[in-house]
Amino acid sequence: MKVKVISRNPDKYSRETKQDIHKCFRNYDRELHPFQSTREYIRALNATKLERVFAKPFVGNLDGHRDGIAVMSKSYSKISLVASGTYDGEVKIWYVANKMCLTSINAHTGYCRGISFCGDGSRIITIGDDKKIMTWSYDVGQQEAETLKPSNMIVTKTVLASLSHSFEGPWFATSGETCHIWDESRNEPLKELKWGVDLLQDIKYNPTETSLLAACGSDRGIILYDQRETKPIRKIIMTLRSNQLSWNPMQAFHFTVANEDQNLYTYDTRQLTHPLKIHHGHVGSVTSVDYAPTGREFVSGSYDKTIRIFDAAKANSKEVYHTKRMQHVTCVNWSMDNKFIFSGSDEMNIRVWKANAAEKLGALQMREKNAFNYNAVLKEKYAAHPSIRRIAQHRQVPKMVYNEQTKQRAAKQREKRKEENRRQNSKPGTVPYVPEAKTKIVSTEQ
Repeated sequence: MKVKVISRNPDKYSRETKQDIHKCFRNYDRELHPFQSTREYIRALNATKLERVFAKPFVGNLDGHRDGIAVMSKSYSKISLVASGTYDGEVKIWYVANKMCLTSINAHTGYCRGISFCGDGSRIITIGDDKKIMTWSYDVGQQEAETLKPSNMIVTKTVLASLSHSFEGPWFATSGETCHIWDESRNEPLKELKWGVDLLQDIKYNPTETSLLAACGSDRGIILYDQRETKPIRKIIMTLRSNQLSWNPMQAFHFTVANEDQNLYTYDTRQLTHPLKIHHGHVGSVTSVDYAPTGREFVSGSYDKTIRIFDAAKANSKEVYHTKRMQHVTCVNWSMDNKFIFSGSDEMNIRVWKANAAEKLGALQMREKNAFNYNAVLKEKYAAHPSIRRIAQHRQVPKMVYNEQTKQRAAKQREKRKEENRRQNSKPGTVPYVPEAKTKIVSTEQ
């Protein structure tokens, strides 16, 4: 008779020192763990509930302005620096890590229309209704507005509406009646690019293809420029005007525009006949948009007094931020460390929000990191379950927004039902089905 003897090698389970990790062995046979999926579902449900309980996105505010915030800009070289301009022409530079105002400048008389950091982050360029382009070399210790003088000033012939600095090189672009390309060392524009538009209210450089620009016009058009060319490249005209534009930092050919029809549209420059994705959710005109540095998400601000975070590949928003005091949101920015969102609004405050509403700030212990990672995997695994999906997607919105969403949903269903009835009671082919994306572009020009 043969006898099998259980033998174990001490090297496989014993620790050489007390600081070593205990080695645990587990049998992953599903027949030995019949209740594993049930336990994991309960844990995923509890993790989803706790995420909503601890979702407190508001971090703080930067106060000190005496008028509504008109524009805001972030530094791409120093992640803690943010500049803001107001309706009365005042410009402030903030060190967000300490919620401290580094410099306050009475830059312009009238609206401050645009702010942009230079490449090294030590200077800013501002434009306003007084037809001046000013360059400011600020010092961290110098906080008196009266003693700070501009290092350069250019007086233009027409009012400028927007400003954008190149991500590579000393060039910057301004938009107004036309698009001008400037060099920081010269007081005359290098180039003028125009397409017969009354006003270009926003212009942005591409962060990847650094010679490519895009602008939103008052004639409902979106124009693509290349600063190496002598004239604009392409133009599309939408049904309503676009207010602001933002390029995807990871995909050089994608950009998103904030439109007056309460939606955002993501386009591919290689195929401008229709938008890639239409992003719904706002009930007021969308005024601003900015991408996360990862390129996977973007944030938008609207006249409905809310901020929404969208997945770049999905139509509906994943988060909505609002407070009782916040009024019309005029500008938003996503921080370069992918942690925070800055928003400026009419009531003179700059608010700081967490990009991930339920994220715990500060240093985490290893057991906390492991717990968060484990819960994240469970929530992703059971995300399609009805109970977990309902809890994860539920958001409290202001009463005005909720009522307006109900009205818009009913109106859209009414139009859809009307079109379907017309199609059923007409000859086949006389009322073709046209996707919504195909109806948003009026014309394309080259």
